[in-house]
Amino acid sequence: MKTSDIRRDIPFLDEVIYLDAASTTPTPQPVVDAMCDYYHHYNSSTGRGAYKTAVKATSEVEKTRSILAEFINSRKEEIIFTKNTTEAINLVAHGFNFKKGDSLIVPNIEHHSNLVPWLNLKKKGVEINIIKSDSQGVVDPTKIDNAIDQNTKLISITHISNSIGSMQPVEEIGKIAKENDILYLVDAAQSVGHMSINIDKLNADFVAFPGHKGLLGPVGTGFLYAQKDVCNELEPVNLGGGTVSDVTEHDYKLTDGPARFEGGTLNISGLIGLGAAVDYIKRIGMDKIEKHGNKITKMMFEGINDIEDSRVYGNPEVIYDMVGFNINGVNCHDVAKILDEQNNICVRSGMHCAIPAIRQIGAYELGGTVRASIHYYNTKEEIKTLIDTLEDISQLGS
Repeated sequence: MKTSDIRRDIPFLDEVIYLDAASTTPTPQPVVDAMCDYYHHYNSSTGRGAYKTAVKATSEVEKTRSILAEFINSRKEEIIFTKNTTEAINLVAHGFNFKKGDSLIVPNIEHHSNLVPWLNLKKKGVEINIIKSDSQGVVDPTKIDNAIDQNTKLISITHISNSIGSMQPVEEIGKIAKENDILYLVDAAQSVGHMSINIDKLNADFVAFPGHKGLLGPVGTGFLYAQKDVCNELEPVNLGGGTVSDVTEHDYKLTDGPARFEGGTLNISGLIGLGAAVDYIKRIGMDKIEKHGNKITKMMFEGINDIEDSRVYGNPEVIYDMVGFNINGVNCHDVAKILDEQNNICVRSGMHCAIPAIRQIGAYELGGTVRASIHYYNTKEEIKTLIDTLEDISQLGS
């Protein structure tokens, strides 16, 4: 599939230049069609219903579980449905029996969703060891290795920074975790759907994924990969229907596998749409998506960097599918607003739910950064329009 094919499937892209994929991506028509098919033809709850439409709904949701497992090279029973990456991370933070005196390692370049749940454990007496990245937003694995002690129970790190797009050496850190018999969680919110992910290479026990970003799936969908051998060490945090196999007046017995973590009615249409979205991504081809992303990101980085009054953050050699920047003398929110008003260009501005990361790169006093983030549907012409408009905006700060 070509970029033009994708754009035909997303009418929204005829109205705007959409450069906020790191927040969410627009949904292609085949994904919407799969969701509508559910509502129009078998709009039933999943689970133990014996009638045909309930059986079909259950089958389609489980089909998505299989699609996701194949996509990341895991087992089906290692896929736990969530509503987003944040919920997936919190499932581990709240479901694991961390105790007073335990120690966790987390870098300072994380999205708040991969920092605040761990900081919250300080209430239980858990020590949170914060590792600083370099000025380019990259974490040195040696710093993590040196921070490990006999009380370290888990290392958690983002794959790609949501604030400036810096890719972390997650495979190398995974090896360190494995050598020290420490649990390892990777936040893949900004990498899945943008690059190939193989669970075996990550050496991770847990990987948290969104459905609505790089995978082009519906909002309100996500999933947690939980390695089979450690999955049963997690306690469910959402008990209720579907999580138990037996209940008496005095006790209950949890069911096996991912179902124990998926209490209540799932986002059935969303999960069916997520399966359709991954099939759609596979039809494009991850190799083509990666190649296109590298080319467009390089063009965007170099073009913005060449503007006289710009400041671009991060090392272009390790930035993936987004560019964080500021225009000297113009507030980042004003830049975003002018881009929208002048040419319907959608970018994100501010702290990007990553305040410590913004401090680390020196943009906190500026109110944050402007972030332009892309996917396979973006074109060179759109990036040229962005750069030309930023050239005009830069004159306002002179």
